Parts: sequence; C-alpha cells; structure tokens
Amino acid sequence: MEPREDGALHLQEPAGGGCGAIIGKSCVASPYRWLRRLYRELHWSFVLAVVAVYGACQGVGNSVGGVAAGYYWKNVQRVQPSAAQFYQGVTDAPWVVKPLWGLLTDVIPVAGYRRRPYFVLAGVIGVSSMLMLSLHRGLGIMPALLALTAQSAGAAVADVTVDALVAQNSITHPPLASDMQSLCGFSSSLGALFGFTISGLLVHSMGSQGALGLLSIPSALVLSAGILLKENRAAEFDYKQVHKKFYKAIQCMGTTLKCPEVWRPCVYMFVSHNLSLDIQGGMFYWYTDSVVGPGFSEGSIGLIYAIGSVGSLLGVLLYQSALKDYPFRSILLWGQVLSSLAGMLDLVLVTRVNLKIGMPDYFFAMIDNSISQMVGRLKWLPLLVLCSKLCSPGIEGTFYALLMSLQNAGLLMSAWWGGLLLHMLNVTRMEFSNLWIAVLIRNISRLVPLTLLFLVPQSDQNLTLLPAEMLQDGESTEAVKAGSVEFSVLVQDGSGFVSPNMVAEDEHTKMFDAENDDVESIPLVNKSEPIFDS
Repeated sequence: MEPREDGALHLQEPAGGGCGAIIGKSCVASPYRWLRRLYRELHWSFVLAVVAVYGACQGVGNSVGGVAAGYYWKNVQRVQPSAAQFYQGVTDAPWVVKPLWGLLTDVIPVAGYRRRPYFVLAGVIGVSSMLMLSLHRGLGIMPALLALTAQSAGAAVADVTVDALVAQNSITHPPLASDMQSLCGFSSSLGALFGFTISGLLVHSMGSQGALGLLSIPSALVLSAGILLKENRAAEFDYKQVHKKFYKAIQCMGTTLKCPEVWRPCVYMFVSHNLSLDIQGGMFYWYTDSVVGPGFSEGSIGLIYAIGSVGSLLGVLLYQSALKDYPFRSILLWGQVLSSLAGMLDLVLVTRVNLKIGMPDYFFAMIDNSISQMVGRLKWLPLLVLCSKLCSPGIEGTFYALLMSLQNAGLLMSAWWGGLLLHMLNVTRMEFSNLWIAVLIRNISRLVPLTLLFLVPQSDQNLTLLPAEMLQDGESTEAVKAGSVEFSVLVQDGSGFVSPNMVAEDEHTKMFDAENDDVESIPLVNKSEPIFDS
C-alpha cells in the first residue's frame, strides 16, 4: 500500500463508475422503494432481524439505557464520575469477546439452526437481566453491574448473529455491502432518535430503575425476530466434531489475519478508537450539575440527545447519497479531523464561552450533540464497510465479530483511559474545574491516529479487498436460491466456495437490474460510535 501523501486535505473522486455511478443516479429514490428492493434481494426476515437488533435493541435500547444508567449510577448508586466511567467499560466487556459468540453461531447449530437459536438466547438474557434490575430495590453495586453486563452480553450475541448474516450477504451480494451497513445505521439512528426522545420522560416518571426495566421490550423483539427468521435447517450435525471445527475456524482466522490487506487496517481501527478518549461520564455529571454546570433536567437531557440523533441520521443520509463511493483513506482522513474539530464544541460549552456570545447552554448543547453525532456516524460507517470487506468466505460471522471486537476493545480502553484521566484531573461529583483540560486532551488525541492512516487501503469502497486466492481457498456457504438468500452454513466440511466468476456475474446482474428498475438499492444509513461521545 502507498504511504499517506502530504499536502492539502481533500476528498478524492471515486475510483471509477460502475455500480457506484448507477446507484448515484437513483440516490433520491424514496425509502419505501429502497426497502422494497432490499426485501426482494435479501428476504424480509433478514431486514426484520436488522431492524430488531439495530433499531430496537441498539437504537432504542442504548439510548434509553444510556440515559437511565447515567442517572442510576449517579443518583441510586451515588458513585464518582471516574467510577461510573469504569463501570461503563465493564458492562461493555461482552462486546470485546464477540469472536466467541461468532464461533458459537458459526460452528454449533442448535436443533439444526445456526442463527435463530442465538437470537432467542439473546432475547431471553436481555429480558431476564433487566427485569431483575428493575424489580429488585436496594440492589448493590456488584449485582447491578452483573445485571447490566448480562444485558450487554445479550445485545452482543444478537449483534454478532445479525452481523454474520450481513457479512455473508456482503460476499454473495458485493454491490449491496454499503447498502446493508446503511440499513443497520439507519435503523440505529431512527431507534436512537425515538429512544432519546422518550428517555428523559421515562426517567422522570418511572425513575432510572423503571426505565432500565423497559429495556426488556427491545430484547423481546429480538427474541421474536429469532422465531420469525427464515433459515434452512442444517443436516444432521455431529457434535463430536465440534472441537475440530473450532480448530479449523481459528486456524482460518489466523491465516486471514496474517494477510497484510487485513492486519494493517485492523491496527488503524484499534488505535483510532483507543485514542478517542471517552470522558462522557464527567460530561454527564457536569450536564446535570445545577451549581457549576447547566443543570439540565431529565427531560432536557433526553431531548438534547434526541436532537443529536437527528444529526446521526443526517450523517447516514450524507454518507449514502454522497460519500459511500469515495476511497477509504480519504473519507477516514476527513472523519478523524472533523471528529477532533467537533469535540472542540464541548470545550466551548464547558468553558462557558457560549454564554459570552449570547447562546444559551441548552441550545448550544443541542448543536454540539447534533454535529458530534453526525461526524461520528460519518467516521463509523466506512469502518463497518471495511470490516465486511475483510471477511474470508467460510468464517464470515466469526471473523466479522473478531474485527468488531478489536474496535470494541479500543472503545473499552478509551473508556478506561478516559476514567483514569478524569481521576487524575480530580473531576468528581462536585468538582469540574479541570474538565476543560480533559476535553482538550481528548480532542488532541483524536488526531494522533492520522499518523497510521497509510495502513488503510486507498481502494474504492465498492471493490473487493481480499486477494483472489483467499476468496477461492475459503470455505463458504450454501448458494443463493430462487431469488432469496439462504443463510449461511459456515465452517462446514465439503462445502464449495463463492468463485470470483459468481461474484462478478452477480454484480453484473445487479448493475443491469439497476439500469432497468425504477430504483437501485440505496442504503439509508451500527454500535454506532458510543452514544454519548462527542
């Protein structure tokens, strides 16, 4: 790969026309037509699973849960901001071990199914843990932390299961890779918009524990999606061979990671998230402090974050309509720079410069969150597309989970680094005089990953990144039949592979259809960046 060139920063033109140019011609098509085409290409139950996981569980669940958990740690457990930041990292730990969940769903079928049972399991875990937390008054810190971690584990299992479907469809339908990621992000943004809108009202009327109890509803929807998902039942499975299949999958992942086209972007993604220090614990405490901070109420907090979700949605639409055909390196360069600049708005708010120019805290906070969420989405979506392009056939679910776990490990460490920074600067429940220093350090640290940008491929987002021999050697999945995707049976002995000719023929067919159909598949939009991070 070419090293990063010095000079003026500008987005490069897309590498070529083709599918991207055709998609661009119909980018103004209505969401209804776009969703109708996705139903036809990928089957409605796949779209339903994406909406249930990303829209309900992650969109609504993360927004309501984020606000409610913030008030829970502050008002019920009464911990310091640095401790709340640390506990947030602990509850996110199940997302770091996503490869384990990926191996389970790829290798071990339950009652002949490889996806549906894990959606059901995720739903049961989420429902039971949140009901326990909400109904048990006087719960100690450790049991509460365990319940929140269990709910996070359920969400992670659901996420890795639907991501396995997305990764498999990205191989069988390469032109739809960015479209599927956009569907995930669009569902997440709409869910977050709705969740933040009602989160403050729920916390105010039901208390933080009552609001957390309502998170059992999104988990129940994930359970329902698992029941309704269309999936072929696998042939008789020899559970005595599980250890061999685990070994084969791990060996295949190791081989894939040794490929420079894979490990180089992985290093950049991990460092990029690791150095984006998460200090939202301190910001939340400052937001709600009535002496030093703005003293926002529960309803105001929810509305501010809801308006921020509108910015996230706008970021999705902007990426889909104008940016998804640009090279990875160019769009990630601008995403990193804009992320640092957007963080400076927090510095203006914390230092109260906005009041000196006559702009109220409430209004400025809404602008701050909107811009930050939009930039965060523009930075996040290309990384998701990049991850889907790095998956080797045969271990799509597991390897995609591994790539996402690397990012989640970076986010986990950023939360702990942020908590340590708040502790070192003596930012507490009542003391915020050094919070502006933490904000400034965070913003500067976001520019450091630019030194590793040369590790990211310069290629177009619509092109295949893996070498042809890896696509041919990998064990793959059952074929697409009768116009509907038959979801993958991964890491299976004796299976064929998706040949480059099949992929090329599939892409050519979709491009031909796009010219004759009234609409090309257009993505409108996942874990999204951390919900509260600026």
